[in-house]
Amino acid sequence: MSFNSNKQGALQPADRVARAERQFRSYLADGGLRYTGQRRLILTTALRSVGHFDAEELYETFRAGGEGVSRATVYRTLAHLAECGLIKELLQARGPAFYEAVYGLGHHDHMVCVECGEAIEFCDERIEDLQRRICRRHGFKPIEHRMSIRGLCGKCRAAATRKGR
Repeated sequence: MSFNSNKQGALQPADRVARAERQFRSYLADGGLRYTGQRRLILTTALRSVGHFDAEELYETFRAGGEGVSRATVYRTLAHLAECGLIKELLQARGPAFYEAVYGLGHHDHMVCVECGEAIEFCDERIEDLQRRICRRHGFKPIEHRMSIRGLCGKCRAAATRKGR
């Protein structure tokens, strides 16, 4: 996992990070919490992450870099970042929770392999349109949704076939 560029591989625009920082500061202030240097480091690192990451990977990145960020602070801050909408928890097939930066990025869904844990991102406007129509039909105002399809990726299906499963 790399924590220095966005999903397209380019550096993050400074204004995206600055807007996210303002949103996070406001969220923390509303909850009577302080915006510390450690929380700022976790925020900016999470926003600059490539792909999906878990709390332990993030903690190990800080530890290897000599940053004085505790494991507990990483876990608590990730929960705050998810609650205020800057990152999302990826619904995993097994193992630890994974996260991804979502602030300022387009919506997408996931297919998660129950064998190897690979998460494949996808977006299909037909699915999105169907969800909007169903919500309208029921008078339901959606706030967010997450779709995660669990199954076997192509590699794991091929390996299972070779093993005769």
